[in-house]
Amino acid sequence: MSAVDDELAAARAELDRVTPAQAEALRAAGALFVDIRPLVNRAAEGEIPGSVVVERIVLEWRLDPGNDHRLPGLTADTPVVLLCNEGYASSLAARDVRRLGVRSVTDIVGGFRAWRAAGLPVREGGTPAV
Repeated sequence: MSAVDDELAAARAELDRVTPAQAEALRAAGALFVDIRPLVNRAAEGEIPGSVVVERIVLEWRLDPGNDHRLPGLTADTPVVLLCNEGYASSLAARDVRRLGVRSVTDIVGGFRAWRAAGLPVREGGTPAV
């Protein structure tokens, strides 16, 4: 196993990851969906309706509940679902966001591609990052 595989396994051990169907239930209940995929992927494959695009490079600043640059309304108790293409980068990112104090953060098993394969809502797009 490589070092990154070890880090991924450790990150996932800290999370209660969700299936696409479970993520859709969280979305319906008002969870904040954060898409960390690059614009090229979002433009080619679409986006989850209502998701907020936050580039990975600024994710910690946007999702730190105590930071002046956080997303509007974000608190330590905001339910947050992160997604990437296939659920690898989002697991590492969710672990990092949890360490910043967001108590209810997770990611989608299989990422956006699993969401789409499950037939869940997708809008065509390439929304700019916040």
